[in-house]
Amino acid sequence: MQRSSRPGPRPYEITPKERYLNRRQIIAGLAGLAGARLAGFIPDAAAAGPLKFARNNRLSLAEPANSYEEITTYNNFYEFGTDKGDPARLAGRFRPQPWTVTVAGEAEVTGRFTLEDILKPHPLEERIYRLRCVEAWSMVIPWVGFPLGDLIKRFKPTSRARYVAFKTVLRPAEMPGQRFPVLDWPYVEGLRMDEAMHPLTILAVGLYGEVLPNQNGAPLRLVVPWKYGFKSIKSIVEIRFTEKQPPTSWNLSAPHEYGFYANVNPDVDHPRWSQARERKIGGGLFNPRVATLPFNGYADQVAGLYRGMDLRKNF
Repeated sequence: MQRSSRPGPRPYEITPKERYLNRRQIIAGLAGLAGARLAGFIPDAAAAGPLKFARNNRLSLAEPANSYEEITTYNNFYEFGTDKGDPARLAGRFRPQPWTVTVAGEAEVTGRFTLEDILKPHPLEERIYRLRCVEAWSMVIPWVGFPLGDLIKRFKPTSRARYVAFKTVLRPAEMPGQRFPVLDWPYVEGLRMDEAMHPLTILAVGLYGEVLPNQNGAPLRLVVPWKYGFKSIKSIVEIRFTEKQPPTSWNLSAPHEYGFYANVNPDVDHPRWSQARERKIGGGLFNPRVATLPFNGYADQVAGLYRGMDLRKNF
């Protein structure tokens, strides 16, 4: 991954969290999201419209979230380019509607489902999670979504389903980064079944109470808060239940640098930089680095998933 040369947002570019949470009444229900709102999806996040959701305080961080501008203008989405500013700059041509998700593999219920089919039964909730990048930076983001485990139960995985694999859409005409062999497209990721079913793991459809903008993975992305950000696959078009561990894009590209698990472990450095300390995006030039927490601060909730495993070998 490359570091961006783009400076941090200027003070007048940063919109406070309160403005985005209170700027208009949350009036569009999930039915509106699944119907007319998504049918006419506009790439501009400001025009995408609000979502109806409830705050999940139990699973949310107490610390302040990054600004909307920081979250949507400084991020990795290599399908649009390798610079942190490329996704926001180049995602405007992407069309997240109409959208379908193929469900396949070791499950009783499989097939091709519209985004409306995926969303309708699931009430949305906001969770404030930290996103940690392997490049020693982090953000705190108020995601809006629903537990992946609730969706998985609908498809009734068989006893042979030990993993869940995901695939990103392949549209090089709309996603200019896919025209270059930076990775073997389309992007693929995977989780162990117990990781996928963990209550912290969500499928996100929005942030800051708004529908996801293109550059952040519209219309459907994975969020696994105790893992590095590259594990959170975006613009998902396929969910597959497998018996064997599925391939993952960064592990295929650089297996000595990126393992299957991608758990945040400050004791295991990336071969090209230390993972022991991180800096939260925002806060100016004097924003200090802080110690990276095991499992990104979620050790109490998830460390038991890896009991007995060598976390240096299974990185």
